[in-house]
Amino acid sequence: MAGITRFEEIEAWKTARQLTNKVYELSNQTGFNRDFGLRDQIRRAGVSAMSNIAEGFESRTDVQFINYLGMAKASAGEVRAQLYVALDQKYIAEEQFKEAYSLAESCARQIAKFIAYLESNPRKRRISDDEADYKV
Repeated sequence: MAGITRFEEIEAWKTARQLTNKVYELSNQTGFNRDFGLRDQIRRAGVSAMSNIAEGFESRTDVQFINYLGMAKASAGEVRAQLYVALDQKYIAEEQFKEAYSLAESCARQIAKFIAYLESNPRKRRISDDEADYKV
């Protein structure tokens, strides 16, 4: 069975990417785009979710990967909290809130399941590069 060879294949990363795009779309709206603190913070949280998945995948061990996944999950939670601020300040409509919140929740669930999988299936290595010829 072939494993994941690129972080772009990870379903949680794909969802985090959708979430980040949704956050950018919402935070470009009039009003939201002028609240520089909230706008920048929610964008950083979205980017952090997808970036930590990628960075963790490229790390050396599954233990490191799991730590990065934990940070990615936390960032998805941060997006959810900031969506409440955007809703309460009337920067986004209820329907927009629900859609983005659902994406953030899905992302966090996928990450949690991936962490559980990695913890129950420990491996020495995740990636091999059989095609490369390295001279030492």
